[in-house]
Amino acid sequence: MTSEEIQNNGTGTTSGGEDRRDTLKPGNRFLGRVVACSGARATVSAIAENGSTELSELWSVGRLISISVGKNRVVALVCSMNTNVDGWREGEDNVMHIEVELVGEIRPGENGQSEFSAGISQYPYLGAIVHRMRCSDLERIYDLGSTDTAQIGVLTQDRSLAAQIHVPSLLSRHFAVVGTTGVGKTTAVTLLMHKALKADPALRVLILDPHNEFAAAFPNDAVVIDTDNLDLPFWLFRLEEFTEVLFRGRPPVAEEIDALRDLIPEAKRGFRGSADTALLRKANEKSSLTADTPVPYRIADLLALIDERIGRLEGRAEKPHLRSLKVRIQAAINDPRYEFMFSSNTIHDTIAQTISRIFRIPGEGRPVTTFQLSGIPSEVVNSVASILCRMAFEIALWSSGAIRLLVVCEEAHRYVPSDPQLGFFPTRQAISRIAKEGRKYGVSLGVITQRPGELDPTILSQCSTVFAMRLGNDHDQEIIRSAIPDSSSSTISFLSSIGNGEAIAFGEAVAVPMRMVFERVREEVLPRANSGLEPTISGDASGIDLKAIVQRMRHISPDETPFSPPPSDMGSYQNEEALEPYRPAAAAPQNGASPFGDRPMVDRAPPRPEPPQHAAWPTEPAPSRTEPPLRPAAPRFGGLSDDNRREASSIRASLLKRPLSSLVDK
Repeated sequence: MTSEEIQNNGTGTTSGGEDRRDTLKPGNRFLGRVVACSGARATVSAIAENGSTELSELWSVGRLISISVGKNRVVALVCSMNTNVDGWREGEDNVMHIEVELVGEIRPGENGQSEFSAGISQYPYLGAIVHRMRCSDLERIYDLGSTDTAQIGVLTQDRSLAAQIHVPSLLSRHFAVVGTTGVGKTTAVTLLMHKALKADPALRVLILDPHNEFAAAFPNDAVVIDTDNLDLPFWLFRLEEFTEVLFRGRPPVAEEIDALRDLIPEAKRGFRGSADTALLRKANEKSSLTADTPVPYRIADLLALIDERIGRLEGRAEKPHLRSLKVRIQAAINDPRYEFMFSSNTIHDTIAQTISRIFRIPGEGRPVTTFQLSGIPSEVVNSVASILCRMAFEIALWSSGAIRLLVVCEEAHRYVPSDPQLGFFPTRQAISRIAKEGRKYGVSLGVITQRPGELDPTILSQCSTVFAMRLGNDHDQEIIRSAIPDSSSSTISFLSSIGNGEAIAFGEAVAVPMRMVFERVREEVLPRANSGLEPTISGDASGIDLKAIVQRMRHISPDETPFSPPPSDMGSYQNEEALEPYRPAAAAPQNGASPFGDRPMVDRAPPRPEPPQHAAWPTEPAPSRTEPPLRPAAPRFGGLSDDNRREASSIRASLLKRPLSSLVDK
């Protein structure tokens, strides 16, 4: 090949829209020649004359180069570089050896325009000329050839070219954003969500937000749900999820679970709610209600059934697990952190309202729900995540794909860890079902994690598009390397050194693996943590409201006075017909007597008015007690008399004074 032919190969004067490079120096047109080639890699030799670095400056790890093979141009990725000697010789010729990875080829199409293919029809021969990648060729490589695309940034190699993704492929086949802390994962997800909502306005997004960051990212498109405005009825929980709450993450007791499995359906059948609930209960009589059926019931009825079973048992050997179960339930309903489960509103059949609000159906112009999990007790987070993911799949399933949902799991390794012995199995099952079957019914999964090595590999393998940001851990890099196509596996070697906001994207939403930089998100939609308190000047402790902090620690609303007696007007809660207690037909009370002996559980008479002295806290010193309660607990299940409330409040004090075994033996 003559020098004129070499220059023509470098300038690119053929048809197909290839750009010219007449303005470049002659050294820029010709980079080197192929001296070795295998099925996936090639070695390029280049000479830096007289110790000059003009040619070596055009080589850098991670750049794409072009190898001329006949009418085609093989695209290769630079992996490593070295010289044939130990040092750089000044004033002498330096031979450089560059290892490249073959990515694909650009060949003339039938219409005269060049097109890119991931396959290689002609491999480079020894002596093949290597060129710097043309801008037009680079654009063709990353061209998706579709109209349903969105620009999310620019290419690292050429900042003048846009980095684009195919939005339908991103949403239909799940995606993952991985990277160490502080590299911009949350900002990148915010950008992807804004692009997805713009491309698909009918999309509904549910974000499991453990850090309360995404509320600020969608100020006009999101509804924020936290512990202050959450009503997630306890009867929506399946048995495994409900027992996770009662046992607070500890291993459950089999006898207590069996008792709940038997008594909860009975409490559901005995609940007298609205007409819709009655019809639902009648419709389920043929198939029988189970502990997992989302039908309302009352905790008061469940406790009454437990007491009834205790009274029926003749031997003492069967009583301890029932007494222990009763104590667990009472402890849960009296815990102010669980108010979103056992509030007065949760005893009504509000499943339609709950689904409509959480999953934005119809949406009312706000298609995003940011579910803030930071205020929910840690032992309940797994159950809540399980409910939300399970309901998302069921909504998509039973709507026959009419509702398109996207569930975004921040810190996904918490819910689906790689160790099967860790985590909560129902949560793992719900998320795995979305990952494996969600595409068929229109529900997608977005996974965000800083430790892909601790994430269930099944979940990551189901994500067809991955945005890999900086990862310093070798194990995490190996996990990503196993998911990337073999033809670009060397790309992962850059993960430990790429900058903030930069990522390597690969999968079905992009044409070929690309190194790109996310575009900047506007300041007004940047995600940031929201504690619910007014920000103060950094370092100035004088402006901190310590009282507000203490109130939030005690789960007391700002308008509520600490250590105040409960309000006396509880009639609206007790007098509703739907709240009538469970009454077994065989044990109907006579002459006001309780069927449970000397320990009545439910007040069957109208509520008694509060004595006048309870209107204010007494001025004289109160009798000494072992531990005063932080907040008098209002009845969670209604219908309790004053005697019963005193009995329920004294359970904790009794347990502190004597061991549980003393209660069991009695």
